[in-house]
Amino acid sequence: MIRIAQLSCGSEYSGIQKEIERAAETVGAKIVYPEVSLEDILNVEKNFGVKVASGDLNLAMARAVRIVENPDLADAVIVMTCFRCAEAAIIRSEIRKFIHEHSRIPVLSYSFTERTTAETLLTRMEALVTTVKYRGLLARERQKGLTAGIDSGSTTTKSVIMRDNEVIGTGWVPTTEVLKSAEDAFDAAIKMAGIKKEEIQAVGVTGYGRFLVGKHINARLIQEEITVNSKGAVFLSDAQRGPATVIDIGGMDNKAISVQDGIPGGFTMGGICAGASGRFLELTARRLGVDITQLGKLALKGDFRNVAMNSYCIVFGTQSLVNSLSMGCKPEDVAMAACHSVAEQVYEQQLQEVEVKEPVIMVGGTSLIEGLPRAMEELLHVKVLVPKNAQYIGAVGAALLVSGLLEG
Repeated sequence: MIRIAQLSCGSEYSGIQKEIERAAETVGAKIVYPEVSLEDILNVEKNFGVKVASGDLNLAMARAVRIVENPDLADAVIVMTCFRCAEAAIIRSEIRKFIHEHSRIPVLSYSFTERTTAETLLTRMEALVTTVKYRGLLARERQKGLTAGIDSGSTTTKSVIMRDNEVIGTGWVPTTEVLKSAEDAFDAAIKMAGIKKEEIQAVGVTGYGRFLVGKHINARLIQEEITVNSKGAVFLSDAQRGPATVIDIGGMDNKAISVQDGIPGGFTMGGICAGASGRFLELTARRLGVDITQLGKLALKGDFRNVAMNSYCIVFGTQSLVNSLSMGCKPEDVAMAACHSVAEQVYEQQLQEVEVKEPVIMVGGTSLIEGLPRAMEELLHVKVLVPKNAQYIGAVGAALLVSGLLEG
């Protein structure tokens, strides 16, 4: 059984401890709590260079040191603190950095609320278990044979056909009925590839609808999107060796993943509001009267500094959008301000929770909105890569990984 060390503050007080344990149990893992001595706790200030009053935070830091010194104590780590506590957020980040810098143990950083449920944590826990359990598969760098991947996302469903390390067919449809959308995307990819469905040796499925779709088509691989998307991203970017950072701004949530040699080392997933997701950019495009595919080009002509935009909440973001246009702001300035607003939130919420190392790879459908990668470049002061077929990374990762199972 995979052992996930929990380093946290406030989980018992917030009433979510049972939810954490239930999520771990669902994915075949066990929550463990490394033992520490009083001396270990008294030495945390020396190890971390910070002094805090909270006993739970001191205990979490002491456990982090213990894990680094004795990596056999845990297979993975989850660092959790309450979203209400600013001090805890700082310590959570310091613990994550400490473990990341001194070990190869995968780390998940998460800010919980009193309403956090096992279902909320499920994909995150699943990713930790996958990273540990299938490390050899995740290290795979080439696709062999004829395989397919399906990414059943919240907004769109994508599919690819791959043959001997090349994408030969793609399909992309809006997600309506989950199974029908998967079938339509799959059929489109098969048609483009010019093959028969019976020729496909194996299918891998990821995304929100992965369990339903995977069972329906008898998929060989059903895997969460953290590990699959990061694999597809580094494969398409030719960055499978060394460090990389993957940013995926989705229709419903965002993912930031720190990758080393093709394997996730730390990641975060979420978003406080749809104002920090592709949904807000879709809304912006509709309000400006342009197709979403044209929003990025329009944004590149604008200057975000000419517009006061707040999309921290999609409601207030919409209000800012309407107010800006009513004041005579140029559509291109509004478009770029919307891109910057989303990028800033991802920077503040997700990218503070992972080690950002080049190359920085932006993927998913939103990466094709040219103003968004540009905004991220301006925030990070580094070049942001958008690989070919960036919108298909989940399907590509699934097709690549499932080919590894053919050799088993």
